[in-house]
Amino acid sequence: MTISPDSAVTGASADENQPWGFWRLLDSRIRPEDWTDAIRGATKCLEGLPAVERCAGPHRLTADILSETQFGPEHWRLSRFKRIYYRLVRPLLPNFLRASLRTALLSGQRNGCTLNWPIEDRYVRFQFEIVARLIASKRLGSVSHIAFWPAGKQYAFVLTHDIETDDGQSYVREIAALEERYGFRSSFNFVPEEYRVDLDLIAELKERGFEVGVHGLKHDGRLFSSKAAFDANAVRINRYLKQWNAIGFRSPMTHRNPEWMQALEIEYDLSFFDTDPYEPMPGGTMSIWPFMMGRFVELPYTLPQDHTLMVTLAERTPRLWLEKVEFIRRCHGLALLNSHPDYLRDPGRFAVYEAFLRSMSERNDYWHALPREAARWWRARAAVKAEAGTIEKGPSAEDGFDFAVGSIRLTDEGGIVL
Repeated sequence: MTISPDSAVTGASADENQPWGFWRLLDSRIRPEDWTDAIRGATKCLEGLPAVERCAGPHRLTADILSETQFGPEHWRLSRFKRIYYRLVRPLLPNFLRASLRTALLSGQRNGCTLNWPIEDRYVRFQFEIVARLIASKRLGSVSHIAFWPAGKQYAFVLTHDIETDDGQSYVREIAALEERYGFRSSFNFVPEEYRVDLDLIAELKERGFEVGVHGLKHDGRLFSSKAAFDANAVRINRYLKQWNAIGFRSPMTHRNPEWMQALEIEYDLSFFDTDPYEPMPGGTMSIWPFMMGRFVELPYTLPQDHTLMVTLAERTPRLWLEKVEFIRRCHGLALLNSHPDYLRDPGRFAVYEAFLRSMSERNDYWHALPREAARWWRARAAVKAEAGTIEKGPSAEDGFDFAVGSIRLTDEGGIVL
């Protein structure tokens, strides 16, 4: 499948995804041509990426990176071996063998991945370098911008869960109770036609302040087997979205195709990630912030999945999660975790997850949000009007968001401080 270079899905026509839309600077002295020059100068931060090697123009770089089109037209197509596995082998395997085989098959992918893991900082450095060049070229002491998160919080923290089986569904209440104990709420994504979804559980979760989303149609790895099949399944997925009053989606196994997914009637998607070499479709958007993907907001998960952390890598502490959170904190990003009640049923893994929540509960520098809140904030931030260095709070009044103005200054070393 080839995505058109002019497709709205790539972000080519979406100002929100371009550096000026991302930063939302409040300084009329910075002109469009200044942005173009700064982007060209900052391209050195992206060395080694296909988007740069193909010599994409300065306004194509962000689009090619966020959409993953830099990895070529076959990026969204599973290998022949993986297609055979999902069609013929996986249905015959019990759940415990599926997890073991997944670890064996995907753990070797990391060596061949173009992106670094667990921290891929080139896109972050690219964005920061652009602003540093703008400030330096205009000889400004600092510039103001619309803060990335409500009330000027340093970063955002979002918890999500995918429920793959009925066993996982039976453990949802324990996960929810654990999160409540530490003051958190999360979203739970159910597979509509894989097991009998407990509608009473969905209603209860919503009443307790959690969110519910749709996790594909079946958890069989065949949702994207063809465009015709996806379109037919999208009709049924949209029906479940309406029945559950849900606005968010994540694809099983994070199989994904940004153009096909425009058929989904959603406000946000969770199927992409900043970097992950351990998924059936490895790669990543390189972004630790939300961005627009056609008709919906993309909320990439930016923390390693629980299966990767505790099964593939056999970690017994939340060390890698917390190290990545610290990187995201410094960069004012989105710390979004995807975990699974199916895996957290194991007491040892549950203990690691609890240790992570305990550590996060001791901080006060982030905005904790449900996915729908994070998506609506990002859309509102992109739409809010800024005149003469001040913010006109149109969308904020409706959504209850507290917009703030942040300051960006140049350091003596040529970097920036937010």
